[in-house]
Amino acid sequence: MKILVSKCLLGYDCRYKGDNCRNDKVLRLAEQGYEFVGICPECDGGLPTPRPAGEIVSGNVLTKEGIDITQQYKKGAEVALDLAKRNNVAFAVLKSKSPSCGYGKIYDGTFSGRLTDGNGVTAQLLSDNGIKIICDDEL
Repeated sequence: MKILVSKCLLGYDCRYKGDNCRNDKVLRLAEQGYEFVGICPECDGGLPTPRPAGEIVSGNVLTKEGIDITQQYKKGAEVALDLAKRNNVAFAVLKSKSPSCGYGKIYDGTFSGRLTDGNGVTAQLLSDNGIKIICDDEL
């Protein structure tokens, strides 16, 4: 059975800071027979690593400097959805709080570290298309 997984959780250095957040709980899912389909919507949308952090502000993804990177996030979300559909994934395990992958709680757009209710661009698109989302901090 295949699952869609944020590449940063698999140990890929693709986060905005150029690091990862490897998660051993996620990696142990392979021992249960799951096959990973890795995604990094931000990279897949054309953003470099490292890159300025983005947060959702009034429905758009902006950097702290106010640069609108919404289109790159949307493109990456479409890539993720396409991979999910082509691989018939059972569900997705995504990085919590991310403006791409966060589900349920994301940073509030003030770049202050505060959280608000909401979903990242990719998590929302996947959910809208019937794909169950589990955040890494729920495992």
